[in-house]
Amino acid sequence: MPVDRQQMEDNEATGLSSFAQYTATSAGRRHPEPDHPYRTAYQRDRARIIHSKAFRRLEYKTQVFLNGTGDHLRTRLTHTIEVASVSRTIACALGANEDLAETIALAHDLGHSPFGHTGEEKLNELMADHGGFEHNVQSLRVVELLESVYPGFDGLNLSYEVLEGLRKHDSGYTRPPYGDNPEEQFSWPSIEAQIANIADEITYYSHDLDDGLDHSLIKEDQLTDIMLWKKCAEFVDSHYAGIDEKRRRAYIVRTLIDHQVADLVTATSARIEQSGVKHADEVRRLDDPLVGYSDTLRDANRQLRKFLYQNLYYHENVATPNAHGGKVIGEVFNLYANNPGLIGGQIATRFETQGLHRTVCDYISGMTDRYILKEHERLIASPHPE
Repeated sequence: MPVDRQQMEDNEATGLSSFAQYTATSAGRRHPEPDHPYRTAYQRDRARIIHSKAFRRLEYKTQVFLNGTGDHLRTRLTHTIEVASVSRTIACALGANEDLAETIALAHDLGHSPFGHTGEEKLNELMADHGGFEHNVQSLRVVELLESVYPGFDGLNLSYEVLEGLRKHDSGYTRPPYGDNPEEQFSWPSIEAQIANIADEITYYSHDLDDGLDHSLIKEDQLTDIMLWKKCAEFVDSHYAGIDEKRRRAYIVRTLIDHQVADLVTATSARIEQSGVKHADEVRRLDDPLVGYSDTLRDANRQLRKFLYQNLYYHENVATPNAHGGKVIGEVFNLYANNPGLIGGQIATRFETQGLHRTVCDYISGMTDRYILKEHERLIASPHPE
């Protein structure tokens, strides 16, 4: 007999930790929908994200290195898949809801602009007088408004808990009333959202370092004083002496991720036990998040992050092409803003409800690196009145 949705929800109730977010206790969706016969709500949300246009476009969006500059370099899509994988590992180890953690991870970068953080900074500058731009907020706009595939509503109509995981702000998390539960304001999101957030950090620092080494922008002799690298390199060298350099470096990076995940699980488990939480909402009501590293690893991560900013993210070979991307975004944005007729189709219908500048921002932020470069070339080649 097939396993139906009810059986899956029953398995969550008996198999997950008491502080996990169970699908059966979800606050639901903005637009109510019938339950699926053999998928839970979070499994449906995961599928909606994977099948979205915004998710497919991540393949051609910059992570750190401009898309197309190397076949093995991470893109925004491969980064997202890696975050989802790490999220499931951590959630499984802690007894949290793997489906929810993975779904949040898959959606966390849907709102990223072309050209990575350079593009985000440029759009924020262009939108300074119109509400600004931040990719986490934009990810929410994508799933709540900009994706349009369902006949009864805009957006993907995701479960509240997935949306909660995308709301990275300091003003708290307001859950609307549902069932017999009143509206409630929380300090923190679910433990699954906290897991996805820190899995993002573990993944991009480790893999950005890997790409930097692979692209020869960083040399290993620069890493001799970086505590995390030194510890993991010593482990690999002591257990696998004599392996070739490429295989050795790859395994050091793998060990780097494993070490961070193991520390995170141990430190978080201790906090969970100390806090005494027995329900998902008790996690949300705590004064501090539960998911995090030990003090020692937190310091080591700060050291690695500082190194990457000093030696990789602002490296000339990274910054120069991305700066050009920022210039392209600025020129295309101004051309659209001064000539709204250049934007047609369904996008143009949002001018009245979303405003000119926000509509232009939505349009550009959804573009891939290669599309905006082609659009820039087309627009610059054709004179337009100012």
